[in-house]
Amino acid sequence: MGTPDFAVPALRALIETEVILLAVVTQPDRPKGRGRKLAPPPVKQVALEEGLQVLQPERASSPEFCEEIRKMSPDLIVVVAFGQILKKNLLEVPTWGALNIHASLLPKYRGAAPIQWVILQGETKTGLTAMKMDEGMDTGPVIRQMEIAIERYETGGHLHDRLSSLAGPFLVDVLDSLTTGDYSLQVQDDFLATYA
Repeated sequence: MGTPDFAVPALRALIETEVILLAVVTQPDRPKGRGRKLAPPPVKQVALEEGLQVLQPERASSPEFCEEIRKMSPDLIVVVAFGQILKKNLLEVPTWGALNIHASLLPKYRGAAPIQWVILQGETKTGLTAMKMDEGMDTGPVIRQMEIAIERYETGGHLHDRLSSLAGPFLVDVLDSLTTGDYSLQVQDDFLATYA
């Protein structure tokens, strides 16, 4: 599950593995530009180029969509910048649950704009977090983190591109750990949480 450019490298990395992708879930096409023509999300474009099934629910936790996913019997849902908070009825469908790749070192900068906020706050480091999703906004237990330094004059756009390019290999490493059982779940310290 993913929508914007940020999620494309992770999707491409999954395609190159032996993981069986049952479907790619992304947001519905939205009007874009001056002409307000419907435009597909970047993730949809890549999925269609690769011949993958694409699902675009208006609400990912609707009973109808959850039933559609249940019929696929997934082992895992992978989420990278999808754009909706997933509810318990969907999170409980896969055998393992749902894995999210988030663009900050959780519990700092939970939410939709972590890259912009680390720049605005003058942080010197950030990274990626793999977590098992729960019903909260980026509150699930952490599986693994990758820390990177923020360059002195780095822009949000440059940092976005760096983290996006790292997300694919990071995701593949995390999936390997889940497959071998070589991981642990670390509960986040909510007292250290900040929001973006």
